[in-house]
Amino acid sequence: MKTITVIVPCYNEELTINPYFAAMQAIEAVCPAYSFHYLFVDDGSTDQTLSVLEKLSSKHSNVQYLSFSRNFGKEAALVAGLTYSQGEWVITMDVDLQHPPRLIPLMIKEMETEQYDMIATQRQNRQGESAIRAFLSHKFYELLRLMTDIPFCQNETDFRLMDKPIVNSLLALQEVHRFSKGLFNWVGYRKTYLSFPNEKRSAGDSKWNLTSLFTYSIEGILSFSQVPLDIIAFIGFLVFILSISYAIFLAIRTLLFGNPTSGWTSTIVVILAMGGLQMLSLGIVGKYVGKTFMESKKRPLYFIQKTNLDLSSQKEPRKL
Repeated sequence: MKTITVIVPCYNEELTINPYFAAMQAIEAVCPAYSFHYLFVDDGSTDQTLSVLEKLSSKHSNVQYLSFSRNFGKEAALVAGLTYSQGEWVITMDVDLQHPPRLIPLMIKEMETEQYDMIATQRQNRQGESAIRAFLSHKFYELLRLMTDIPFCQNETDFRLMDKPIVNSLLALQEVHRFSKGLFNWVGYRKTYLSFPNEKRSAGDSKWNLTSLFTYSIEGILSFSQVPLDIIAFIGFLVFILSISYAIFLAIRTLLFGNPTSGWTSTIVVILAMGGLQMLSLGIVGKYVGKTFMESKKRPLYFIQKTNLDLSSQKEPRKL
């Protein structure tokens, strides 16, 4: 009997945990050949998430939890779950049922063919989301494919089933600022995708807003692409060529026609444009330098405040 560890990050999800677990118990019933173990990662919730997890784990021996000392982010929660996962296969999924448990039997069936090491998922659409968010999400994946050499799939999610070698490969990566969607693809291995229509949350509100999604998008681009730096270099070279060409033009015009060089307005416009370009360039370079600085500190990715795991017999937390 194969053991599957289901990693479930939670942040202020007191209303969704029990409906999620009930849905997963129904899935267990149709997959009797597999032993399901649940590892909930409480990412520093400020509601009753931890209390709900404690009650759930007291009733079910296959439910375990980790509770962070503060909110370290979903990426840290995924790493913690992978670090303390057990068994041959691992599933990562959200607790709000936007990742439908009904796909799990299909994912297992695909893995049983031994043709794949990972079964990933993608949304068929963005139904139920605002038009702005759906548009920006679509353009984000287009931009990722354009600016990186990673084969991103449109609307792919963190909901996936993977075998242990992939888990070990992911844990071998030492980044502090992680972009899991990129890392899942970067490590390679054989994979296929299952698609599903966008689902509504079972309860509560999404913790992602446009600001956090924008920050997440920037993190993804900076983690896997140097194209922004290439663009800066190209613009700098182009401005240099244009400046030299314009200087030659002014010199020739003055020599041939005797027209004095004038135009305070154009001079100020050029200065302001160049100043703005320089500030933008410094900002982009600064983001890369800042990432390097944060990586160099080698701080632990998270701290565990409370758990029902026996950490003395488990792996040490990853110091990334």
